[in-house]
Amino acid sequence: MKKLSEIFNWWYGVNMELINCEVSHNGIPFVSRTAANNGVVARVSPVEGAVPNPSHTLSLAGGGSVLSCFYQDEPYYSGRDLFVLSPKVEMSKNEMILYSYIISTNKYKYNYGRQANKTFQDLMLPELHEIKLIIETSLNADFKFNQQSVLSPAN
Repeated sequence: MKKLSEIFNWWYGVNMELINCEVSHNGIPFVSRTAANNGVVARVSPVEGAVPNPSHTLSLAGGGSVLSCFYQDEPYYSGRDLFVLSPKVEMSKNEMILYSYIISTNKYKYNYGRQANKTFQDLMLPELHEIKLIIETSLNADFKFNQQSVLSPAN
């Protein structure tokens, strides 16, 4: 196990307010502290002078729906109390998604209005080689299951 800060670089997101943005169905995702829809609450037009957070990162709510964590596969703007996590070593999309799930399972530690702004970086997470093993084992089990399902006679 390693601290989150040993696995990911992290920084405070763009910290924009949706009310000051122009909604555009083909725009840039706006990610907030919600636990729904991968954190995306709207798509907005590009904002002059505001550089979106990079793709292939995790968005992490430090307040609101505390520790809601999602993989973001395209550049995005972020609202308040949202952190961006970028892997310190190369990771696949599946590895990032599994980390986002594991991080989110720690929500219970922030019940009763506690925010994660000062402590999320100390969360203990499996090391990358363990994540790779979990994914490989899961994919192999699913493949074997699917093979048996296809080859089994219908009931």
